[in-house]
Amino acid sequence: MPPPLPGGAVEAGRWLQEEIYGSPVREASIPCHSGVTDLTDRHLHSGGCTGSYARRYAHLVTMPTNAPAAAFADATASDGALRRFLHGLPGIDPVGLEARAASLGTRSIKTSAKVYAIDLAISMIDLTTLEGADTPGKVRALAAKAVHPDPTDRTTPHTAAVCVYPDMVATAKEVLKGSDVKVASVATAFPAGRAALPVKLADVRDAIAAGADEIDMVIDRGAFLAGHYLKVYEEIAAVRAECGEQARLKVIFETGELSTYDNIRRASWLGMMAGADFIKTSTGKVAVNATPANTLVLLEAVRDFRAATGTQVGVKPAGGIRNTKEAIKFLVLVNETVGADWLDNHWFRFGASSLLNDLLMQRQKLATGRYSGPDYVTVD
Repeated sequence: MPPPLPGGAVEAGRWLQEEIYGSPVREASIPCHSGVTDLTDRHLHSGGCTGSYARRYAHLVTMPTNAPAAAFADATASDGALRRFLHGLPGIDPVGLEARAASLGTRSIKTSAKVYAIDLAISMIDLTTLEGADTPGKVRALAAKAVHPDPTDRTTPHTAAVCVYPDMVATAKEVLKGSDVKVASVATAFPAGRAALPVKLADVRDAIAAGADEIDMVIDRGAFLAGHYLKVYEEIAAVRAECGEQARLKVIFETGELSTYDNIRRASWLGMMAGADFIKTSTGKVAVNATPANTLVLLEAVRDFRAATGTQVGVKPAGGIRNTKEAIKFLVLVNETVGADWLDNHWFRFGASSLLNDLLMQRQKLATGRYSGPDYVTVD
């Protein structure tokens, strides 16, 4: 087992530099020699292209996921200590990161694997509507679609969740009663995250009281970018405490506003240290949302956090993923970076609305040999 984190923030940062971001990480990132990624269930659960680094720590997974706060007590004792810890994390080479993400995007997969990948992607979707014009009727229709995405083919898997505003949680919950589809709710003054903490916590309480199974909170990016890391940490920890055992917590960083990949890595560690069950790229409300590169940063962070603590945290890219080809690229990214342990909707999600229809049309094409048009799927 890996050693416990050293007591001091500087020592902890040095340990992460030497133990987590050293050569073992490079080994885990080596691509398959064949240039072909097999996403079949058989391949994934036999280890696939995952390096020995990921396999070495596979037995350390803890469930449910709550960050071991004691391991980071010294690093979170003050704003200065937390800043030293986060800025002690290794820097990211943007060119190398983007090249790695792009290279994985060129990986081809077999037709049989594509069938599996499409069903897997459908099962990972948080089917989302977050518009000011949302009505109870629209939410009911979306929830019904989440349970039976293709009414003509009941073998189609259901989605992971429906994501709505807090005032629509009860409506979605009513339709989803008796199904395995979760209800996720955005909270904490979504999408800007600019409100007093009591207001944010009240938002969370209202959503949970209405039946939310998952809370998608947004961090205060202004506080983070100003270097007030402890404030952001304490807000996440307070929301985590409010969720208790009733709801899993997804923490949204709005990566498009964090300026650098180094900041995305710091935010990822900050969120996980504070108790996030998932870390999430974006709200879908800004110009730059989920990309392969910023999602790769999150995936590397959860991999290394599990190596350091034994706690597994999920990842959710959200916004901008609109078609099957893009979704499969993200699944390849997951398989090659963190391995099969995350290829499950308990640990990986897509935040999307239009993606589902394209997956359904591609699924119908593989089954019938004919392309279906948008008239063959419902308009959300």
